Amino acid sequence: MLNKKSVDDINVKGKRVLVRCDFNVPLQDGKITDENRLVAALPTIQKLIRDGGKVILCSHLGKPKGEPKPEMSLAPVAVRLSELLGQEVKFAADPEVVGPNAKAAVAAMNEGDVVLLENTRYRAEETKNDDTFSKELASLCDVFVNDAFGTAHRAHCSNVGVTKFVDTSVVGYLMQKEIDFLGNAVNNPKRPFVAILGGAKVSSKISVIENLLDKVDMLIIGGGMSFTFSKAMGGKIGNSLCEDDYLEYALKMIQKAKDNGVKLLLPVDNKIGDAFSNDCNIQIAKAGEIPDGWEGMDIGPETEKLFADAVKDAKTVVWNGPMGCFEMPNFASGTNAVAAALADLDAVTIIGGGDSAAAVNILGYGDKMTHISTGGGASLEFLEGKELPGVVAANDK
Repeated sequence: MLNKKSVDDINVKGKRVLVRCDFNVPLQDGKITDENRLVAALPTIQKLIRDGGKVILCSHLGKPKGEPKPEMSLAPVAVRLSELLGQEVKFAADPEVVGPNAKAAVAAMNEGDVVLLENTRYRAEETKNDDTFSKELASLCDVFVNDAFGTAHRAHCSNVGVTKFVDTSVVGYLMQKEIDFLGNAVNNPKRPFVAILGGAKVSSKISVIENLLDKVDMLIIGGGMSFTFSKAMGGKIGNSLCEDDYLEYALKMIQKAKDNGVKLLLPVDNKIGDAFSNDCNIQIAKAGEIPDGWEGMDIGPETEKLFADAVKDAKTVVWNGPMGCFEMPNFASGTNAVAAALADLDAVTIIGGGDSAAAVNILGYGDKMTHISTGGGASLEFLEGKELPGVVAANDK
């Protein structure tokens, strides 16, 4: 069990608190087009304000590659956060992040004030986890709070390096939720425990499959990666996505599931198209019987029923990766069916970031899931059973 100190375990009254948030939001012409990440950060920020902390926020945005790029400035975030919090968030516009504006703003803070630093990736040292920049960040604060799960799998100055130079490092509410669900629920699940994996590639999920086969009661595989399994078992897959280098591996995993007594479910039919497009001709084919010139684009109606039925008795479900090309309306049915089945369950349902999180939200099932992870790469690494640097760096209870 991961047991980390959180914002509930400390007293920040009168202290300067540096909070690493995930404000990596999409911007168009200086306007924020999706503010989910800002809204998600509010509970931790509001708690620290209420407790009388002097709250200094920092985050990266995009990939400015270590130089100031005005279109990746966090200035618009300060404006929107001020509105969401109902109080001024002072923006410290320093190209070097910890500069004269930041130092002056922090020196002038009263209890409950909020300052936002400039994009941490304006500094080349940030992604190299260089001590110089870590020390500069640490010099602004007495306490460090990491609430950015999306970068927890990377060791950078603003989430890991800074902890070396601050006595107290804890996690915020968002990080705590990720640890509780993705970290601990997976390692100590209520059973039956079912994992559903989709998405395009087997290669990107190898360690996840390996790790989960040691923990789950059932593994369901859909999406593009299922065709590699289908071909490995001697099926015909037409022009479907396939990683020929991983055929041997797929057979090994089928064997490992048998050896571990894990039920492995693969699609029994597919919705196929004669081109990779929403407007192609569509038919249903049995799994392993896809004709030449056609490609699998989604799981078929029989598979939708099979998968929905398979999760009925589950008590913990982890889902990572869509069942088909859900961004095309004609091939969103499989992903929708799985989301609908999970939404109905009386179980802990955990959506592991990335495309599946996007799909669940787009399809309108977001509020029916127990937990939707905010980190794509980070949630995958958690499911692989890896230790995440951003989590490890926080103080233990």
